[in-house]
Amino acid sequence: MTVSVTRRQWLATLGLISLPLRAATEKTARKSMRGVFIIMATPYTTANAVDFEDLAREVDFLDRCGVDGMVWPQLASEYYKLTKDERMRGMEVIAKAAKGRKPALVMGVQGPNTEAALEYLRHAEQLSPDALIAIPPTEAKSIDDFRSYYRALARATERPLFVQTTGGAKGLTPSVEMLVELAREFPNCGYVKEEANPVIERMKQLARHRPAVKSIFSGAAGKGMLYEARLGFDGTMPGATYSDIYAQIWGLDQSGQHEKARDLFSKLLLMLNLEQQIPGTRQYVMKKRGVFKTTVSRLPSAELKPEDVAEIEFNFEALKPYLRA
Repeated sequence: MTVSVTRRQWLATLGLISLPLRAATEKTARKSMRGVFIIMATPYTTANAVDFEDLAREVDFLDRCGVDGMVWPQLASEYYKLTKDERMRGMEVIAKAAKGRKPALVMGVQGPNTEAALEYLRHAEQLSPDALIAIPPTEAKSIDDFRSYYRALARATERPLFVQTTGGAKGLTPSVEMLVELAREFPNCGYVKEEANPVIERMKQLARHRPAVKSIFSGAAGKGMLYEARLGFDGTMPGATYSDIYAQIWGLDQSGQHEKARDLFSKLLLMLNLEQQIPGTRQYVMKKRGVFKTTVSRLPSAELKPEDVAEIEFNFEALKPYLRA
């Protein structure tokens, strides 16, 4: 018996066949959730408005620095100082600027509650980032509220979803047990940015539950990155100011050049210490490096005195031979 197939039916059949092939290709093409993922800073104009031109320039800066990923907006991005419209537009600007570039793009979708976070997530989904990240909800009253929040987010996306363990409701910290439970229930939720004390012990506990727990990152300006790398963890999420330095430290360590990594890391720590001692150091260096046009921030800041600038310049001198961008 001969079966007659129209051209339309034949094309439709090809379309059905190609769907799983496309899905498999997209899954295979996903970028690695490993390495130095930079928390992008938020630039402002002299009028204290978000400078979206500089935000796009920051994407180019990070790409030239050789980082593995870029993340926005998070605590170091001053996300809690941004309006909803600024966050939505910022995501669009960064997604456009990051298109076709090597670093993975991770969008922050946290909100004070589940409803708000889902609104940011739905907007982010339209922009096709490589992954998402969410700080715990600030309006939560219990760990069960945390659990419900992340379960709702994990259900709403198939992309890797990082759970950050700090920055949520005061007095509440996601337990390791809860993180592992989420990772087992949702394969895309096995990604953690661990900053809650005791950090190293919690990271070790998470690592015992691989492969359900897929990536374990740290934060805290990457101050523990070399020790964490030796323990087999997957990466760190520091701020943007010294992105090329972080990328080189990671690369040196991963290639077995541990002494060189240690030497460069010691120079970086001088600048990280200054950020604690001299408020405004980060903004000064971002402008000095030509990434931002101003040193404006929505956080309280002190005017840099001549002796402050001299100290910043003295310590920054040690990093100059290693700058890539």
